[in-house]
Amino acid sequence: MSHNPSPPYDVNGRTAFITGAARGIGAETARRLHAKGANVALVGLEPERLEALAAQLGDRAAAFEADVTDYEALQRAVSATVERFGGIDVGIANAGIAYTGPLASAPIEQVERTLAVNFLGVWRTDRALIGQITERKGYLLNIASLAAVSHAPMMGPYTAAKAGVEALTDALRMETAPSGARVGCAYFGFIDTDLVRAGFAQPSAQAMTGRMPGFMRNPAPLSKAIDAIERGIQRRADRLWAPRWVGAMLPLRGLLQPLTERQIRSEPERLREGVRAAEAAHEADTQDPLLGVAMQAVSDR
Repeated sequence: MSHNPSPPYDVNGRTAFITGAARGIGAETARRLHAKGANVALVGLEPERLEALAAQLGDRAAAFEADVTDYEALQRAVSATVERFGGIDVGIANAGIAYTGPLASAPIEQVERTLAVNFLGVWRTDRALIGQITERKGYLLNIASLAAVSHAPMMGPYTAAKAGVEALTDALRMETAPSGARVGCAYFGFIDTDLVRAGFAQPSAQAMTGRMPGFMRNPAPLSKAIDAIERGIQRRADRLWAPRWVGAMLPLRGLLQPLTERQIRSEPERLREGVRAAEAAHEADTQDPLLGVAMQAVSDR
């Protein structure tokens, strides 16, 4: 018996709700979906950037200031989006921040802020959106990272949060399936965004990344991530990734982490150098309390 695949999920005339929409993956995803005919709700912490993007896109775009650590603010943004556009069909929990530094000495507020935004912020976004997504048999996409399966030093809170996002998404996907809606997880390697560019510029990162293979170390064009998201929405995919090599890493997770740890142990001086570099540069003191390293991006896009 032949299997007839579902037709592509068309965003034309539908509404997408995107957190972290002021810059990077969130902003470019909004542009791409808007160009495909979607209404877009731009949600985030930088109101001037959000308003400027909404004005640039036009009538089918609206900006809402909300911190994903504030569930009531997210609920207000969801309600305002539904009032403006009639409903929400696609949700993208993209908001994320990063700080760099060792878990033993990083400021506690930076560690907890990362977990609050990158993990609990995704949970709050999902909770605020899931009623609309299930009612309209839509698609909810949580943005994780290759860091969900490969846990590097000096990025402890970030990688812990992204691993949590993956687990949260897996559970929600199964719970949501009977409604006809779909829930996906995006796994991205290093993508050319403000967050990645600024993260690589930190003294600790420069000390740690020298031995990484070039295909991992060199950030992929932002368009690679947006292409993956567009294809993922069309398929309402359970999982999507970019660059392409990330897909090969996912089933190898049982090998990837031990190999990473073996390499770190074989070069203990490199890790000590990273910790010393972070402390000597007072790295923690230079990172924005709300938005982390992204605010230090070399170029402001």
